[in-house]
Amino acid sequence: MKRTIFNLILIGCCQVAGAQLVQFAPTGDTDQAKVTLEGYVDAYFAFDGAQPSDGNRSYFVSQSRHNEFNINMAYISIKFSSERVRATFTPGFGTYMNANYAAERMTLKNIIEANVGLRLFQHKDIWIDAGVLPSPYTNETAISFDQLTYSRSFAPEYVPYYLSGARLTLPLSAKINLYLYLLNGWQAIEDINTPLAFGSQLEYKPDSKLSVYLNTYYGNEHSAAAPANRERYFIDGYALYNPTSRLNLTFSAYAGNQVRKDDGLNNRSDNLWWQANAAARYTFAPRQSFSARAEYFSDPNEVMIVPVTGVKGFDAASGSLGYNLAVTRNVLFRLEARYFLSGREVFASAGDGPGKKNNYLLISGLTVKF
Repeated sequence: MKRTIFNLILIGCCQVAGAQLVQFAPTGDTDQAKVTLEGYVDAYFAFDGAQPSDGNRSYFVSQSRHNEFNINMAYISIKFSSERVRATFTPGFGTYMNANYAAERMTLKNIIEANVGLRLFQHKDIWIDAGVLPSPYTNETAISFDQLTYSRSFAPEYVPYYLSGARLTLPLSAKINLYLYLLNGWQAIEDINTPLAFGSQLEYKPDSKLSVYLNTYYGNEHSAAAPANRERYFIDGYALYNPTSRLNLTFSAYAGNQVRKDDGLNNRSDNLWWQANAAARYTFAPRQSFSARAEYFSDPNEVMIVPVTGVKGFDAASGSLGYNLAVTRNVLFRLEARYFLSGREVFASAGDGPGKKNNYLLISGLTVKF
């Protein structure tokens, strides 16, 4: 018991001193284990052309506040790994957490990731992980430091950023992995309806330059908040391609169908939404690069987006141009300008005027990851 307490104290002291890798042998276990501590802070200033009076930017949970300096996301992540067991605990804070976790209760609002995994066979790399897991969907995550552009496209904002459930990892070959998910639902830590949902990811990495992913989701999304919803079918594909050390490219497309049922008339309807986007980053000098993205998002039946202006259906295209400066290996400064255009008046006007078909965003960020 004394040895265990001493080990825990030693780990804490070493992590605080340098956030370095700590190795130790737990009492009664011959496996060598590792504990790592990681940190992340993403500070930003965003100016939305709609100039929302309450300061909340419409349609986005990332960098969601207008005309103020704020923290998009900050976290400390503790990770444990050994030959047979792994675990991650990552509590988070910031405006992203406030906007994206509004439906969760109490302390669940601050969980980016919290899971434990077990290697099922000693000589096979087959794992089962359970808890709050990172999402496999789309080519973008909430961690802006790792993305080609600073802002997030519509694509990741309207699929799960996190999942709650269990994941089975199956290596099919040296280049192909299969991941199977049993889930509480579509971005829900607590299950809001009885049936569990299913997801999958097929990962293909033919070489160091190209990664290709195909993802699926199936679940019954009927709930008190969405009583008309029934089955949801979703398929998502994307690729990451780095042809040279200077050029990085990503391509993404997905489509979904939300089945709805009118209990009074017993009618069922299919409601489709889809998106496509492409992004690039070109490094033109040491530590400096330009980035760009083009996208289109269509949701005519308001499965994911209900326009704030009251018009029926949502569609929008956007184009982004950005400048990135790696101040150090761990610090990234970014500037981005983004223009939105729609066939409908889905964007609010400054001063609560009539809806508009266009909008713009100017944003800067200073991000550290250590």
